[in-house]
Amino acid sequence: MHLVQFELTNGERRVGVVDNGLIREVQGARCVRDLALAAIEAGGSLEQQVQTLGLGISHDYAELLSTRRILPPLDHPDPAHLLVSGTGLTHLGSASARDKMHQQAGDEAAMTDTMRIFKWGVEGGKPAAGQAGVQPEWFYKGDGSIVVRPGEAFPLPPFAEDAGEEPEMAGLYVIGHDGKPYRLGFAVGNEFSDHVMERKNYLYLAHSKLRSCSYGPELRTGELPQHLAGSSRILRDGEVLWQNEFLSGEANMCHSLANLEYHHFKYRQFLRPGDVHIHFFGTATLSFADGIRTQPGDVFEISQAEFGAPLVNGIAPAAAAFQPDSIGTL
Repeated sequence: MHLVQFELTNGERRVGVVDNGLIREVQGARCVRDLALAAIEAGGSLEQQVQTLGLGISHDYAELLSTRRILPPLDHPDPAHLLVSGTGLTHLGSASARDKMHQQAGDEAAMTDTMRIFKWGVEGGKPAAGQAGVQPEWFYKGDGSIVVRPGEAFPLPPFAEDAGEEPEMAGLYVIGHDGKPYRLGFAVGNEFSDHVMERKNYLYLAHSKLRSCSYGPELRTGELPQHLAGSSRILRDGEVLWQNEFLSGEANMCHSLANLEYHHFKYRQFLRPGDVHIHFFGTATLSFADGIRTQPGDVFEISQAEFGAPLVNGIAPAAAAFQPDSIGTL
């Protein structure tokens, strides 16, 4: 089942099921989070909860997308209770990266930290069921205020040195009233980052991730397919500037999803009942690695056929939120 959240022309929210170019309203539903919490309380699945409520009137999906009335497929009424995070060095990556790892495999001391963590993931990122494997690189990205709806532009702050896409799969979670995380499903994501800043020094990784992101437009319930092959491309003035294949799924990863989820939710502070978590699972496809430098007006388009409509976002300059020496005093 593919779910979306959207707005009516009067601004009211609805939840819908994607059905052959139409969006059919889930009767009485205003947000996916509430649907999920009700499903948890009822002891059923998200799909069962939708079936219990039933489907109502239909809307044209293309029109909702073109008028930018599609919302992220999971959010929280209080953005401070939505945590966006992610893991890196989780995908097998290019053959050259693997070759480099193999060439250095006999001398770990000579490796960069990046290659060392990647090697650990290859060796111990897929443990046996019920066991914890090696922990991945982890980063904090922001709260719900950084989430950009599908179709909208990513704000580019004045201090940014790059505006790079990161096509990824994202897991969408709600913490139940029992303090347990529940995965609702997955969505295509763009984990927008500043790669120039990160390249200066790996310790700047934390800074480089404090940017906006987007995911959706659809939440796909069920398990993630083992192999996913989609595309990531950048349009400039309506023409394709860059395009590459985007692979994901555990067949293309050195960590299992279960291991990545464990190493995120093992922290008690991430188990607050009612909270929403969006967790990006990493990528091996970046236009930055091919020497592409994006600019305002460019458009990102990330697609995976199994996840429905592509995720499209632009880039737009944003005013500074804060200036040097402007701290107030009391």
